[in-house]
Amino acid sequence: MKYSRPNIDLHSKNFSDILDEFFNESLNYRKDSFMPSVDISETEKEFEVSVALPGMNKEDINVDLENGRLSISGERKFENEENNKNYHRVESGFGSFSRSFQLPDTIDEDSIVAKYEDGVLNITIAKSEEKVKKQIKIS
Repeated sequence: MKYSRPNIDLHSKNFSDILDEFFNESLNYRKDSFMPSVDISETEKEFEVSVALPGMNKEDINVDLENGRLSISGERKFENEENNKNYHRVESGFGSFSRSFQLPDTIDEDSIVAKYEDGVLNITIAKSEEKVKKQIKIS
């Protein structure tokens, strides 16, 4: 059985037109589309946030904490310095991004440490021992 995509007549198109359409669609698909992957884990004493930001400089990354909300933002730029280079496929995402996470009340805001190494931003947030467990006396 022969497969054909609906609404596309391949017989009337030139091979170069098909390739142009394919490559242009792949270039436009990722344009200004970058959402980094985030892993959040918890140990007994702290929260750990890992953000995959390959190819970025730490100066292009912002980490903010406001009202218990951790925000990570920045911009990954597509640098096309070689004018003689024609890209046929670009699968890397580029553009501005912003990720935000509401943190629990049990964190120690003064303990937040962010390190960027090998394309991964690692953020550690200690838990406040005062806020983790409190025993209430019954009167």
